[in-house]
Amino acid sequence: MSGDFSAIRNEAGDALPVASARDAGGLPALLDFIDHHRGWLKDQLATRGAALLRGFGLRTPAEFEAAARAVEPELKNEYLGTSPRDALTPYVFSASELPPYYPIPQHCEMTFLKDPPRRLMFACLVAARRGGETPLVDMRTVAARLDPAVRGRFERGGVRIIRSYGGPSGAGKFDLWQLKRWDEIFQTTDRAVVEAKCAAQGVFTDLRWGPGDRLRLISEHDALREHPESGAPVWFNHSQVFHLSAAPAELRRIYRRTGDLRSHALWRFAQAVVAAKRRFGRTDEQALHCAHKDGREIADDDLEHLRDTIWRHMIAEPWRAGDMVVIDNFAVSHGRLPYRGPRQVVVAWA
Repeated sequence: MSGDFSAIRNEAGDALPVASARDAGGLPALLDFIDHHRGWLKDQLATRGAALLRGFGLRTPAEFEAAARAVEPELKNEYLGTSPRDALTPYVFSASELPPYYPIPQHCEMTFLKDPPRRLMFACLVAARRGGETPLVDMRTVAARLDPAVRGRFERGGVRIIRSYGGPSGAGKFDLWQLKRWDEIFQTTDRAVVEAKCAAQGVFTDLRWGPGDRLRLISEHDALREHPESGAPVWFNHSQVFHLSAAPAELRRIYRRTGDLRSHALWRFAQAVVAAKRRFGRTDEQALHCAHKDGREIADDDLEHLRDTIWRHMIAEPWRAGDMVVIDNFAVSHGRLPYRGPRQVVVAWA
């Protein structure tokens, strides 16, 4: 199967390579393309960190799993992340079951684990009527373009992640920042199994069971990580996702990008909630929060500079039904913009 090769670029000059099918041939054509263009795909992942395969006409989760296996035969299916997902095949999941208005900030997948996924693949089976992009950012570029003083503070201070989860009893207060219960994350109600899984990761400095069947986890991480092949520094942590200020910060940028009044209202609401949480709640009692390893709060100006740098290098290409994107998870991050109308984006990883 032949294709046309091009690139999508943003104003900063960042590029997403694109291979477009000349004639939509469905799964057989895509499998043939992958088989005959492995060199091109490998080169694009090494240089740009991602590639978009467009126009082949993927239609179902099972077809996507076959295509994902053609890229990476050994798929994985254990997900210790916080975003709610539905299993659609043994190795394909909905990208997120969060409400359409909820923005997902840029992140490399599962940076808080000892062995995060190496490859990440998404496919769009139903494109939203409006919005719903899965933006991509080269986090090697972000690491290089951060102000040296800001980057230095993150390198010296590291990142401390505080997560507090409700349990299978469903007890506990309602919290917009609470995404999943701990039994959903670890796929067990056995506390001993949870403790064993956390110990195997080797990053948790505190695991504490609390009243109301709650679990609090604290883990510590470096802010940057060397790419396993090139050695390039990569911004590789969840501070811009898990910090208490993430929701209003993202919604403000989305409103300024799109002018969407729903995002404006949600931005102001989230801003007020965060202000109340900071005034009346302790840091270690939040559903999600980040600080430096020694417990010091991360400076708001440092987080804003980080987010500005990320957004400056974002490529937000609208999905077309049947699209598939392949990502080097050690180099390129992903997120989700709010959307309207039906949307089905699926994910697999290796």
